[in-house]
Amino acid sequence: MKKLLVLILLFGIHINFISCSKDSDTTTTDSLAEKTILNVSYGNNPQQKYDLYLPANRSSTKTKIIMLVHGGGWTGGDKADMDFFISYIKQRHPDHAIVNVNYVLADLETPAFPNQFLDVDAIINKLTSEKNELQILPEFAMIGASAGAHISLMYDYVYDTDDQVKIVGDIVGPTDFTDPFYSENPNFSLLMTALVDEGAYPQGTNYAEILSPAMRVSNASSPTLLFYGNADPLVPLTNGNTLNVALNNSLIDHNFTVYEGGHGDWGQNDIENMKEQISIAIDTYLEIMN
Repeated sequence: MKKLLVLILLFGIHINFISCSKDSDTTTTDSLAEKTILNVSYGNNPQQKYDLYLPANRSSTKTKIIMLVHGGGWTGGDKADMDFFISYIKQRHPDHAIVNVNYVLADLETPAFPNQFLDVDAIINKLTSEKNELQILPEFAMIGASAGAHISLMYDYVYDTDDQVKIVGDIVGPTDFTDPFYSENPNFSLLMTALVDEGAYPQGTNYAEILSPAMRVSNASSPTLLFYGNADPLVPLTNGNTLNVALNNSLIDHNFTVYEGGHGDWGQNDIENMKEQISIAIDTYLEIMN
């Protein structure tokens, strides 16, 4: 328990612009009417739930999906933390579906990696298998905050073998665990041990490298939007710089934006600028075809 407390205190990476949560199920009867389905199970763990927002007049040939992935240092947080995005997306992208996800939070019995990446994979597989029932086209934009951005980047760069993810929004995501900001932390080895299921990786694996999205970029990576603060005490701006260079080297379309402030606690104009950049990218890379 003491080890987990240290992990949370030292690596409590969490986004600061959060919203209130929902706690009720809402559905409609007409399959082509707008529909909200809350707390859909995608596994046996009680934390394996997502909220699904389906637009009216959807179809399996055009209705693509925007996925929201919350932060919280891999050990905390909740999908409710991303609710602030829901109304904006509905207004700005009324023909897209939205899935706001929870993953199993790391503890002493359940490491984060690779389990949280596999949770995202399970969600995408479930939605894909239900595409005709739900009338959705399983192509995705992933928008992740902090630890959720790390999960989103890792999923796209490593696990998305079917190229269903078309764009990733990285909001203050850790991208390089070899950065001295992390590697020179005297508790770094303890943190990695607590977060990694060592049995899931070959013996001798360099976890700091293999779990760093900036080191997993390839020419198959999706277009990526990077948003960082210039005074972030949790994720250094150098992490954004490193990913920016890697994307440049692999000729991946991307934007890199730096705001005044820390870990998401930016001015309202900057928050609106971030949302608008994400919206323009969704229009470009996750276009709804009529």
